[in-house]
Amino acid sequence: MSRIITRRRFLIGATMTASALGLAGCDALVESDRTKSVLKIAEGFSMKTQRFLLGDDALAREFTEADISPTFRANGTSMPDNARYIDWMNQRFSGWKLEVGGLVDKPMQLSLAELKALPARTQITRHDCVEGWSAIGKWTGVPLGALLQAAGLKPEARYIVFHCADEYEKTLDGSGWYYESIDLVDAFHPQTILAHTMNGRDLEVAHGAPLRLRVERQLGYKQAKYLTGIEAVADLGQLYGGNGGFWEDRGYEWYAGI
Repeated sequence: MSRIITRRRFLIGATMTASALGLAGCDALVESDRTKSVLKIAEGFSMKTQRFLLGDDALAREFTEADISPTFRANGTSMPDNARYIDWMNQRFSGWKLEVGGLVDKPMQLSLAELKALPARTQITRHDCVEGWSAIGKWTGVPLGALLQAAGLKPEARYIVFHCADEYEKTLDGSGWYYESIDLVDAFHPQTILAHTMNGRDLEVAHGAPLRLRVERQLGYKQAKYLTGIEAVADLGQLYGGNGGFWEDRGYEWYAGI
């Protein structure tokens, strides 16, 4: 356990350092091809090492009800700034639907009620934010793997992309919308769920209502909130900045394992 904790602290520190370089104006370093190449190699090594040492199906630590944090900060946006989301919120998400598409045999649209009617998993886990804080919460939701099996992935599908109702930045090309992605190993991990409930109650807006991703073996920015769509794709290069996520397009690591 001590080795896992030490590695967790190292990864959080390393990710924060790389992110700070990217966001603090150190363009000469971060934008150089050599630096990007080194960071990509390090990221790939980190993923392969974690999966080799722990295994594809190793579980993140789960806690008890007594461990739940009295305060759980909201990471990222606490209220999406767009009319469509506000309309859904005012209707208590009765008009919201999750679209499942891309490289699948059976595209689907599921309402919140339909998702809540599906078999669910509940887990009490720790959320580790790249900003340096952690909190423990209880999450209930649909296992992502079961939903993907129902949709039927096409053989060429390699990644699952999560589209969100959170326009994090106002841009002309649409690149300001929050999005995230994971590979099929994490998509079918037993603790990867689409959570609609937190600590026994429907998700609050600040925590991603009506649906958010929980991929428990990665850092907080991978836990996409305000989900509107799930898309199976063969590669990530055609999406926005081509790095697989909003923050990844701005210098963060795509694989944020802990």
